[in-house]
Parts: sequence; structure tokens; C-alpha cells
Amino acid sequence: MNLFLTGATGFLGGKLIKNLLQDKQNEVFIIVRNVVKAETLRDSFAPSEQRRVHIFQGDITSPMAGLSSDDIEWLTGKIDAVYHLAALVKFDQDLRDELFAANYEGTKHILELATELNARKFYYVSTAYTVGTLQHGVEELYPTDGTFNNPYEESKVKSEHLVSSYRDQMEVSIFRPAIIVGDSKTGEADSQFTLYGFMRALSVFKRKTARKNIENRKYRLLAAKNGTSNLVPVDYVADILSLAPQKAEKDKIYHITNPNPPTNAELLQMLKDALEFQNLSVVECSDEHLDEEEIRLNSLIDVFKVYLAGDLSFDDGNTQELIRGTDVRHLAMPEETVKMIIRAGYKVPEKSKI
Repeated sequence: MNLFLTGATGFLGGKLIKNLLQDKQNEVFIIVRNVVKAETLRDSFAPSEQRRVHIFQGDITSPMAGLSSDDIEWLTGKIDAVYHLAALVKFDQDLRDELFAANYEGTKHILELATELNARKFYYVSTAYTVGTLQHGVEELYPTDGTFNNPYEESKVKSEHLVSSYRDQMEVSIFRPAIIVGDSKTGEADSQFTLYGFMRALSVFKRKTARKNIENRKYRLLAAKNGTSNLVPVDYVADILSLAPQKAEKDKIYHITNPNPPTNAELLQMLKDALEFQNLSVVECSDEHLDEEEIRLNSLIDVFKVYLAGDLSFDDGNTQELIRGTDVRHLAMPEETVKMIIRAGYKVPEKSKI
């Protein structure tokens, strides 16, 4: 198949392309802003695979993704399926306009481009956190007037509806990963993933408090102790996405989630061990009054606090059906794997976002 991707130079995109190239009949077409970065990614593949990766410069925030008329003419009629991975993942309320420009308008531009190219299938990579303030996620569209924790969630819900509105023009399927973390086999990770931003914030706070040299001081972190953080390894996400051309059904939504995620208390203990910062403790939001230092700690992770406050669960029956009869196994992520991913992630250098 001829497969067209956005978000190809991201960590998930690179893993997905590697999977797609394993079928020696596939050709992969990627649209990127940074051609040098794309060429570096392509050069990391085997020579026989490199020849099947085609790079086009563009920008999803521009109409027709910024492709030239010559590129559009050349690609028209050649593309079997489009994967739309590119997105801005930030939770700040004051970034609403930026988030909608990248996530909603960007999706609109890629849908229009896919239609122009006569693509037959469209795979949209959304997020499991379109669930908003609900406590249980279902593999269905949520209402656009629901209650959301931040503009990122809202932008993704509205983008899902936009994708669904094109179902008469091509086959559309939606994939919703939860919190993507490092590779389950190697721990290899991208420092832009959400968990590592949380880890960096705790590491910064640790360094600042270490200078004050206060022994045995405890710092309280507000979170639901028995709440869960739904972590999914990047390789599991890529493996499921790579099944889409052969197995995804039109008009279906697939949760890529963890059926047995660690509790916040368990996850924080693993983070404390990795960061060598045992002075942290978890308290329920209603239990304690924080002092000035603890207020500073919790403000550092303010954008993450809504994801530490509940115990979300997700249906993934559609995904289980998708992987049935394949080599992909339903996610089972033991504690040792989570610890390994955290340890490896702590060593990941900060990257500039491209």
C-alpha cells in the first residue's frame, strides 16, 4: 500500500514507519516541516527501506498542508491511506488558540488534502482523554459540548467529529492512545512525552530543595492515591496502528489503553526511586493544607493535576477484536516494565521540539 503520514518525525511516527516498512510492498510518504530531521530518520532505516520513504515539505497548519500544486498533482491517485498523527500536546488554558490551530485546523487541512488525493482510508490518532471529566471511556464519539479538563482535550474531541464528518468520502477510523511512554523492551523514549515532563518538574523541584539542605523534610503532592495513570508503551501503540490498513473497520474507534494501569501511589513510588527523591508523599486533595514550598511543588505540575485526581477506566473491545489473530498481544505491563521505562526515561536528554 501507499501510506501517507503526518507526525512522522515524532517518536511514535518513527516507530510506526519502521513497522509499516516491514511489509516490503508498502511505500511511505511523509509530510514534514523539517526535511533534515526527516532525512535523518530515513537514513536510520536499512537501505532497502530508505528507498520506500518519500519526503515532502509542508505544514499542516496551512491549507492543503502547504504542499505545492506539483506535489499534489504527483500524489493524486497514489495514496491508499492517510495516517494523521501530528498534534500539539499541551494542556495550558492560555494556549487554546494555538492548540485549535494545530489540532483542529491542522486536521481539517489534512482531511481536505486526503480528499483531494483521492485517498481511500483515513486513520486519525486522537487521545483516550477525549473522555474529559467522565470516569469511564467508551469507544464512541463523545459530545462536543461535554466538559473538558483543558483545551487540548476539547480540540481532539472536535477533531474526531470533524474526521467522522468525512465518512461518506473515505473510510475513517479513530485511534485513541492513553499516556504514551517508552518502549516496553528497551525503555527508549521521547522526552516530549507527558510522563517525562512530569518527571522533569519533580527533578527541578528536587534540585531546588536540595540547595536548602533541610533534612527529613517531606513534601506533599496532591493526588488520588488509588487513582490511576494509564500508561501505554510506544511500541504497543505503533503495533496496533500498523494493523490499521489490513484490519481497521470504518467508523470505528479504538482505545489503545492499559487494562491494569499503576495507581498514582505506585507510580509516584517508582518515580521517587528513579529520582532518588524519597521526600515526596501523596495526599488526597481534601486531606491537607499545603505550606509555601508544597504549593510551589504542586504549581510545577499544575497542568497534570487533573490526570492525578481520578481513577479512569476504558473499554477496548474494538481493539481486542482488531488484534485477534495477529502477533500483537493485549497489553500486559508488569511493574518491572514500568520501572524500567521510568529509569530509562529519566536518562533521556531534553530535546527541542521540532
